[in-house]
This record gives sequence, structure tokens and C-alpha cells, in this order.
Amino acid sequence: MMTASQVSVNVKTNAVMSLKYFRYEEFDSPDLPNSGAANMDSNFLSMLDSARGIAGIPFKISSGFRTTEYNQSLSARGYSASPNSSHLKGEAADIVCKSSKDRWTIITALQEAGFKRIGISSSFIHVDSSDLWKASPVIWTY
Repeated sequence: MMTASQVSVNVKTNAVMSLKYFRYEEFDSPDLPNSGAANMDSNFLSMLDSARGIAGIPFKISSGFRTTEYNQSLSARGYSASPNSSHLKGEAADIVCKSSKDRWTIITALQEAGFKRIGISSSFIHVDSSDLWKASPVIWTY
């Protein structure tokens, strides 16, 4: 049986860009340390960093990159984790959101930064940059 650390991972870039508002560890899959830096799409992170600056409020990331195994474990536990999830490609993040005011601020900033795919839950906002291979512009609810 292979562990998450033995799984072949598609590394997006060897050059780690400088982020103003985030640390790469915030995007790690829980089962694979340092996977955020190795697997998050640099264009996605640049747009998200820009959105955070526009919003002027902190963005707490609850999910960034996911290994296939972790994504499958979420699905097995009843969470909405698609086998085609943008998290698997490092092109998505879930941002914790607990108030309507923050939800408005975050969604508005994401759109101003250029995001065209946003999912809204009562406790988080999903954002991804997968509009080249998924329908866009779209906003959906969980």
C-alpha cells in the first residue's frame, strides 16, 4: 500500500513565488506536508493573494491542494469532494467564512481579482481558477 508521501504528485513549479498574505503551508493537503508549495498553481495563488489585498480582511484557508487519497477520504466521509476536483490540480481553495458581511466582501474581492468560479456554503467559500476546463462564469451553492 502506498502512502501519500509515496504517491506521484504533479509538481506545478520549482520556483516558489512570494506571497504577501499567505504561507504555502496553508495550502498543504493534510496528509502530505509541504504539498502546497509543490502543487498549488502559481497563477491561482497570485490571483488569490490579489483578492485578499482587495478584500482587506484575512482569508483563512480550510482546504487547498488535496492528494487523491485525501480527496477520496473526504468523499467517503460524506463531504462534497468531486473526483474531478480543482483541489487535486492546485487550482482551488476553500476560505472560511462565518458572516454575511465577510461573505460579501470576500466574493466581491474574488470577482474583482478575476475569479469566475465561486461556490458558496454557509461556512466557507470555494474559489477556483479552472475556467479553462470547467464551466464559467458560475456561482453555485452547497
